[in-house]
Amino acid sequence: MAELLFCEPTELYNILNQVSKLSRLAEPNYLCLLDVRSKRQYDESHVITARRVKKKDNQYLIPESVDLECVRYCIVYDSNTSSLELRIRQQYEEEEEEEEEKTEGNNNENTELLPGPAVEFGQILTLFTRQPVYVLRGGYECFSGLYHFFRTQKIIWMPQELDAFQPYPAEIIPGKIFLGKFSQACNAKIHKDLKIKAHVNVSMEATPYFVGDADKLLHIKIEDTSYSSLFSSFRHICHFMEVLGPREEMQKQHASESGLGGAAAGVGENYPWGIYDRYL
Repeated sequence: MAELLFCEPTELYNILNQVSKLSRLAEPNYLCLLDVRSKRQYDESHVITARRVKKKDNQYLIPESVDLECVRYCIVYDSNTSSLELRIRQQYEEEEEEEEEKTEGNNNENTELLPGPAVEFGQILTLFTRQPVYVLRGGYECFSGLYHFFRTQKIIWMPQELDAFQPYPAEIIPGKIFLGKFSQACNAKIHKDLKIKAHVNVSMEATPYFVGDADKLLHIKIEDTSYSSLFSSFRHICHFMEVLGPREEMQKQHASESGLGGAAAGVGENYPWGIYDRYL
């Protein structure tokens, strides 16, 4: 039986943004993202590519369109689960209509110890998968608050739409440092969504942002080749980041011209890349 583990919001963000030649979301066995909230909540908005988990006779139905045994990442989320332990839950809270009709007078009635919906369904999924099943910490409320641009009402995704999905930069330190390509550093939507406030540009090209502002732009002009060395620039890069970080809690996007190699080296952080290292 597979393990049931927590998935941090930043981990799901990075999983959604993985690419090879195209977005990895287009790979059928890459990610299975499952939403166990009510139909009303799902229809209002959900995380991109998420499938709603249906129930019959108060039992969760395993999605038949997914080969769970072959899926690399199986992630489940509800509204706001923050613990894998048991919690007190209304017996009928899964029923949308009854939930809306509750009154203060019966809030303390008909309660029992149960796992949260995501944990409950995740425990079931561990019987069908080889890889660990992940429960999104904080659920949809936390993730959508941090990454509002990944909310959608779209239910059906065509393969060509997933192929054309434009990924965001990888998040190195949550809310502070992002690692991206030169094209991402020049993207106005990415700047707005991630609230980018400074650049460390590791390339020969100049971006249209922060031109002439030495406090928000560090441009390390170096060719993006296998024999280029950033060692001589490390001290300068670290000083630039150190000054920005404590002073204004600035967010920084490191950009290399064509790939992520030079920018990754420029970050200079001892960061546990884990599952993302092969895409740098």
